[in-house]
Amino acid sequence: MDRHPGTAPDTVTVLWCTTDGDERRKAHTLLVRTAADMLDVPPSELWLAHEEGGRPFLGGAGGALEVSVTHARGALAVALTSGSPVGVDVEVVRRLRAEALARAWLAPVEADWVAGLPEEDRSAAFLWLWTQKESVGKALGRGLRQGGMSRRVPLPESWPPGDGAPPVLHPLPGHRETASAATVVGGGRLVIGVARHDGHRPEPRLGEADLRVHQVGPGAYG
Repeated sequence: MDRHPGTAPDTVTVLWCTTDGDERRKAHTLLVRTAADMLDVPPSELWLAHEEGGRPFLGGAGGALEVSVTHARGALAVALTSGSPVGVDVEVVRRLRAEALARAWLAPVEADWVAGLPEEDRSAAFLWLWTQKESVGKALGRGLRQGGMSRRVPLPESWPPGDGAPPVLHPLPGHRETASAATVVGGGRLVIGVARHDGHRPEPRLGEADLRVHQVGPGAYG
């Protein structure tokens, strides 16, 4: 497997792939193998466990890394960094009642943004926001509880966002210690949201974070 510089404090590495089943096991295998590769240790020297609330962590030699895992039907992703809690979420793009869902669950400015897009773009746009909220909840260690869906995330300057450029973590409106981003991958079939939380630092360094998103093949988890 290629070496990824994910142990740098201001780098968040996200690996994703599509799969034909058993997403949970494959995601866990990918995470352990990637962490071992980053740390230059055998996979047997670290293991994946979960806190009481469900947040994953690496034991043994992997204790220096912050990690997150996500899987959906036919897809999975893992995120790794050091120094700051991280969250990742993946969703398969499918047709949704996006405007109605946005009005029910999102902040008004976000719902208005979704409603203002062409109808064929609204499902992906809703998931672009949803995955960020999920990943923020994971980075904070409390999921979508305590108003997680109403917690605003950054809106893109245009849609589709990025115009082919790599995704960039941006601080949440009113919560500068937490930043998120999302990206559409797999030819528009998947949306991946990523977040990290620097609330424990006296001066958060979110603006300096380098987000790297890579697709991997079956050999990474097989």
